[in-house]
Amino acid sequence: MNIKITLLTAACALALSACGDKSEPADSAATPATSEAPATMTPPADMAPAATAPADAAPAAAAPVDPAATSSTAPAKGSKVAVINGCETEIESNDAMQFNVNSITVPASCSEFKITLKHVGKMPVAAMGHNVVITTSDNMQQVAADGMAAGLEADYVKAGDDKVIAHTEMIGGGETTSVTFDVSKIQGGGPYKFFCSFPGHAALMNGTIAVE
Repeated sequence: MNIKITLLTAACALALSACGDKSEPADSAATPATSEAPATMTPPADMAPAATAPADAAPAAAAPVDPAATSSTAPAKGSKVAVINGCETEIESNDAMQFNVNSITVPASCSEFKITLKHVGKMPVAAMGHNVVITTSDNMQQVAADGMAAGLEADYVKAGDDKVIAHTEMIGGGETTSVTFDVSKIQGGGPYKFFCSFPGHAALMNGTIAVE
């Protein structure tokens, strides 16, 4: 009996000893950490960004400006220059008490010059008559005053007035008249004016006439 107890005790001791020697196995699968960064990928040559022009690149030179292309032969603003055909011109008047031009330039090559006046209105001569009278600028006001006193029968131009260089007859709507004069009479001693001598019209219906 004592032998059995002794054998059992020895067996238990061995079992306990075996359990006490157990230890966790080392993690042999663990791999040491590496400090190397992953390799970077180099893009292919055809994926490289396109080269850009430097910021301080000089702009292309502008084409030179031709002064002749920018110059204008048009008359100044407000100027209404008569069209000259050879040694004559045609101008218009209307029922609004206006000439369609305010400047006549006579070519120096002309010995005589003709002005044709066309009344494009409809009112009769007694109500809205027009003519063309040529004088010096200094004499215009006096010639107009003397013409008013002379009356419609005299075309509102004083008879024999040596201050008058040339004049047309007085006309009404739809009518046309003309006058031809010696160009030498408006060379030197100017400036010269053309105007309508119907009473009250000269203030609006006037312009310059010169030889060039």
